[in-house]
Amino acid sequence: MTKRKVLKPVPTGIPGLDEILRGGLPPANLYLLQGAPGAGKTTAALQFLRAGVALGERCIYVSLSQTAVELELIAASHGWTLEGIRVEELSASDSATAAGDQTIFQTVELRLDETRLAIEKAIEEHKPSRLVYDSLLEIRLITGDAPRFRRELIAFKAFLAKRNVVALLLDTQHGEIANGEEIEGIPHGVIRFDQTLEDYGSLRRRVEVCKMRGVPIADGYHDMAIREGQGVVVFPRILPGHAIETGKPELIKSGVEALDAMFGGGQESGTTTLVIGQPGTGKSTMASLYATAALKRGESVAVFLFEERLETFFRRSEGLGMDLRKYHEKGLLIVEDFNPNEISPGEFAQVVQAIVKTAQTRVVVIDSFTGYLNSLPQRNMAVRDIQALLKYLARSGVLTILIVAQHGLLGQNVGVDVDVSFLGDTVLLLRIAEHDGRLRRNITVVKKRHGPHDLFVHELFINASGISVVPYNPLPET
Repeated sequence: MTKRKVLKPVPTGIPGLDEILRGGLPPANLYLLQGAPGAGKTTAALQFLRAGVALGERCIYVSLSQTAVELELIAASHGWTLEGIRVEELSASDSATAAGDQTIFQTVELRLDETRLAIEKAIEEHKPSRLVYDSLLEIRLITGDAPRFRRELIAFKAFLAKRNVVALLLDTQHGEIANGEEIEGIPHGVIRFDQTLEDYGSLRRRVEVCKMRGVPIADGYHDMAIREGQGVVVFPRILPGHAIETGKPELIKSGVEALDAMFGGGQESGTTTLVIGQPGTGKSTMASLYATAALKRGESVAVFLFEERLETFFRRSEGLGMDLRKYHEKGLLIVEDFNPNEISPGEFAQVVQAIVKTAQTRVVVIDSFTGYLNSLPQRNMAVRDIQALLKYLARSGVLTILIVAQHGLLGQNVGVDVDVSFLGDTVLLLRIAEHDGRLRRNITVVKKRHGPHDLFVHELFINASGISVVPYNPLPET
């Protein structure tokens, strides 16, 4: 019995989408790309064809809705050209007959036949491996009824299949079935681009592969963006199982003996520590302490800032005797300064994953998780996304330090309205207490899933000479 040849997937030109599709689109099939105007369909279609040109394939863009000049402008906005892509400009609504007789107005059947024949002729002449059909709206308008529209699609699918063409059909209609069309059953796969605009802030984009026959896709929504020079960029959700499991956990020390003793000798790799406290209690300082200790051991560290500026981060650390700037210049310390309103959970997770993979990072600091959550419209969903990221980091043997702020200068409530306590394997609580006319910083390990830990309250001292932890003793009364 001869083995059936396994054909390679067809890359879409969008790496993140190929990852969701487990390599790309199954070859020699017809696919539907749906989305509202402005969702990025044309840009993605050009990326699809450009990927084919890069592989030496013949590609054709059949346009019923946009002119070649408009397509060139879209390509130029990203620094691309249409070189190697044949553009067939057609009109499905008002094409004139060759002889010019009949009547002033063409019948529906005649307009539909002329459009179909023009497309088939272009395909027969150019013999493309890839084709984009833009868009189905024009064909839907001239067919007039759903059964005829379905028959046209089925016939076109059969025509392309005989010629081994991978076709991408663009459509603005999606979601609910309109006029009984039910066309989603015709193509081999359906991809949808979705966009939402909140009351304030930037547009949120996402993609869903809602159908793909024969492919174990990563289903559900994935964040996406349209970037100048890159086009459509997709950020697949993090799958913790894709991380490479590390060996036995190691103790990661802070460099302060008394602090390490509170954790039973140190913190374990492959765990997450929540550092919770009011403003001024030393949350970011504690994160910098562990980062400095790791850097001194020659390990790579990544810090992700959502509130503090990069220069402020360096100066604060230098004021405590921790020179992190030199490690940053050497490339051992990676610092990313984000604008929370311009990054989605999916993109953030992809950035973290890429850095951990390439730099073999041992310590990751997210400062602050509160600011990150507060910038997102659906914070409960963001917590689920960050949980998947933390599991990935844990499997990679990374110690993750998550900074969580509390409301108010002396408040006791966590500064987010969602439960985040379950995210931490270890919880380090920092507080400010007033006693005898001065403020005192208290530090307590309130939770540690793995191994013993100190249950006592200690006092935390932060000054120019460094950081120290001593047993808490009430000041003597006078």
